Amino acid sequence: MSVYNEKVMDHFQHPRNVGVMDDADGVGEVGNISCGDIMRMYIKVDQNERITDIKFQTFGCGAAVATSSIVTEMAIGKTVNEALAMTNKEVATSLGGLPPLKLHCSNLAADALHAAVKNYLERRKQ
Repeated sequence: MSVYNEKVMDHFQHPRNVGVMDDADGVGEVGNISCGDIMRMYIKVDQNERITDIKFQTFGCGAAVATSSIVTEMAIGKTVNEALAMTNKEVATSLGGLPPLKLHCSNLAADALHAAVKNYLERRKQ
């Protein structure tokens, strides 16, 4: 019996939007030294500042992969400001919850998205 619910297992076993985006408008990378999880997110943003494409690479546990996957689904179609407003609690809730010891994974996924958006905003200024 798994400590993860069915939705978490689905996103772990069949992650969405995995990969590298060579022409990304923003790239964010975060990691947690204590657990070893590392996430990189790539975003493509249109002229209306909506995220039109997103990819991720994650090295970590099942919860890290699942949270990365669900964040990509949550972010598609959102403006960069809406993406910045996404919280780790929303990520965990959208997966139907995570075991308490794995909640830090939802923090990383939201943080990776935020880092990609911030990178996009910095690049846009140049």
